[in-house]
Amino acid sequence: MTVDSGMPGRSCPIDYRYRPEALCADPVAAESETMYVIGGLYGNTVALATLDRRVDGDMASGAAPQLVFNGDFNWFNIDPDAFTTINHTVLGHDAIQGNVEHELAEPDEEAGCGCAYPDFVEQAMVERSNRIIQRLQQTARDFPDLSAALGRLPRYRCYHLAGQRILVLHGDPESLAGWGLAHESLTRPGHDEVVANWFRATDADVIACTHTCLPAVWQREVDGRRRLVINNGSAGMGNLRQDTRGLITRLATTPHTEALVNARCGELWASLVPLDFDLTDWLTSFDRWWPSGTAAAISYRDRLVNGTSLAPSDLLI
Repeated sequence: MTVDSGMPGRSCPIDYRYRPEALCADPVAAESETMYVIGGLYGNTVALATLDRRVDGDMASGAAPQLVFNGDFNWFNIDPDAFTTINHTVLGHDAIQGNVEHELAEPDEEAGCGCAYPDFVEQAMVERSNRIIQRLQQTARDFPDLSAALGRLPRYRCYHLAGQRILVLHGDPESLAGWGLAHESLTRPGHDEVVANWFRATDADVIACTHTCLPAVWQREVDGRRRLVINNGSAGMGNLRQDTRGLITRLATTPHTEALVNARCGELWASLVPLDFDLTDWLTSFDRWWPSGTAAAISYRDRLVNGTSLAPSDLLI
């Protein structure tokens, strides 16, 4: 069945788009030898608290990591206190917009949730996502200063770390809500050349992304240089079969002992590291905000409890 790509939730607005050549034109030095890239927190306040404890532990051992939130840190957090907690915390670090933040700052009825869902996502899921963003926008209207701050966030960032050029974005190198670095795309025959051309255009060594909800690590030689895509899936939801832990991306000069994947690019290690938040604690809030029968409960509660269909062996592509 062919769907209308111009429908709310499937369309990709013009202002979501950018030129790959511009994304790493002005890289900045990373502030630490360890960087956490946190994508798809989705308003999970318990996962955020778990991240804070991880950072505290790193600092106690003498390593202060740099945090970069690469979008969609809002989604389920319709509670005013949760909305302010998430956004005040994230805005204290480096961050970029996801489609959710863009639609909170500049709501567009034609964009809907701004997810730009591809054909393989069922229409009912798209419609529920549009209802979720409408409800979250109601909360955001009570916090105009925070919404304005979300609107000022960049759509991408580029860093130098361990001799590598790291592009941090939300979707893909052509769009804030692009699906070109999704697990489903990276496993598609013939797609390697599309990704290779993006590396040529951006001159990045590593692309750290999120948006598409499933984790993946892609590594190839492109023009004699090792290049790597690391998509963390979601920091605020389970990512693997019968595994409720979130995942975050760690970029550092050393591998991580707890990582599900450690991949090397020059002197840089890119790792998918579990974020083991208390699911019972999180469901207490989630079920209060999104009781049975609501859009978010229908779309996401099963994933929160049971994870996805992926196995650990599916992560490395």
